[in-house]
Amino acid sequence: MRRARSRLALAVLAAASLGTGCNAFRRTAPDEAPDPNPPQEVAVTVEYRQPNGCLNVVTTCDEPVVFFGSWMHPGQEFQLTPDPAHFVWRGIARNVPVNFPPRDQPYLVRIFDPFLREGPGGGVTAQRLWVGGELLDRFDRPGGENESALVYIDASGVGHDPF
Repeated sequence: MRRARSRLALAVLAAASLGTGCNAFRRTAPDEAPDPNPPQEVAVTVEYRQPNGCLNVVTTCDEPVVFFGSWMHPGQEFQLTPDPAHFVWRGIARNVPVNFPPRDQPYLVRIFDPFLREGPGGGVTAQRLWVGGELLDRFDRPGGENESALVYIDASGVGHDPF
């Protein structure tokens, strides 16, 4: 009798382990595991020095200066705040993914400046632009309406020109 109970108990345990074995684990696992190293995001200072005078003849110059970064989605660009005593505009780019030390391509950054609207870039420039405290001097498509400066951002929010 004891042997029969042992066999029955062993059969019940075996059946239970088959029902909750590896296949059951796979059925309850998530479709995708979370990224073990999500990109770190930082806040980055942006500063732009506007030319001392508006170059426009036909259009006005009273619009805000706007900052664009390649990590931003459409609608995330933002207006910079003017320094009332100087031709300097400042702002903070938030949630910038860290990309330094370089792991991929540098970010492309630029400004829309209404003072330059009638110039060759249509108001778009990357000249006189500091990002993360770094004056940017490496450019993609300089001089035109697609001009952008290149920058890497480290975990402290400091900008770095490409090497």
